[in-house]
Amino acid sequence: MQNEQDALKVAEYLLHIKAVELKPDQPFTWASGLKSPIYCDNRKTLSFPHIRDFVRDQFIAAIKNNFQNPDVIAGVATGGIAIGALVAQALNLPFIYVRSEPKKHGLGNQIEGVLEKGQKVVVIEDLISTGNSSLNAVNALREGGAIVSGMVAIFTYGFQKATDNFSNSDCSLVTLSDYGQMLRQALISSYINEEQHEALKRWRTNPEAWSASFQHSV
Repeated sequence: MQNEQDALKVAEYLLHIKAVELKPDQPFTWASGLKSPIYCDNRKTLSFPHIRDFVRDQFIAAIKNNFQNPDVIAGVATGGIAIGALVAQALNLPFIYVRSEPKKHGLGNQIEGVLEKGQKVVVIEDLISTGNSSLNAVNALREGGAIVSGMVAIFTYGFQKATDNFSNSDCSLVTLSDYGQMLRQALISSYINEEQHEALKRWRTNPEAWSASFQHSV
């Protein structure tokens, strides 16, 4: 992760524009059916030029600090495409993006753009949950002959499953902010109180149990 001050600033921006919403008392329902006290849509950052620029610059700093001289920037569809293109433009590097699966028509591409075998690639993502879909893109790039230096994402929930998945895939992950920093910033800005903070910490430890407990209590 980036340094603490920058990570908190990213968290502050995400909360301010409601790219991240925290509602432990009125949780959201995820596609999986689980109840969650957090909802994240980092694509909202693209609608605010000064925040978009800040996030882009944080990506650039993370790449320069953690990965040496990439040849290509790759965005994960769909959330990593726009910000990835902005990062590639600022670094004067080629840009490609990776679909969740190969197209079912035309050339059947999963990787869009020009990728040469042996090129070093840094992957851009907006959000890390379990890491499965992000690592699907990494695997596609490796199968295409790329050397994946690692991945940079705006935000991660910090689930142990994601940590294990990235470790097992031998892929370095750097994030601009994370769940712990988000909760800290939410407390600082009085977005949540101490009781809500504790509930949000419990959710991250065991989302399934938290969801079941909430559903049982209503």
